[in-house]
Amino acid sequence: MSDETTNKMTHQENDKELQALLKREFPAIQNAELQCDLWPQMLRRLDAQPLRVPWFDWALAAALAAALLFFPGAIPALLYQL
Repeated sequence: MSDETTNKMTHQENDKELQALLKREFPAIQNAELQCDLWPQMLRRLDAQPLRVPWFDWALAAALAAALLFFPGAIPALLYQL
């Protein structure tokens, strides 16, 4: 047999082993259907939680603004990263 044929057979055997391992470790889900519609629950959750920004985020935004005021040359570098 040529090296290409042997390589192809080994690749197929590896694929079969991998498929068997995946089927064993991740069995098929028996009941994949949702029991109810989740959208009303999501709407209630969005209405219940007001948007709160932690103090640390404000501190980071202030530090960034101060850095850009003191070092305006950093603006192009910051925009490059976006």
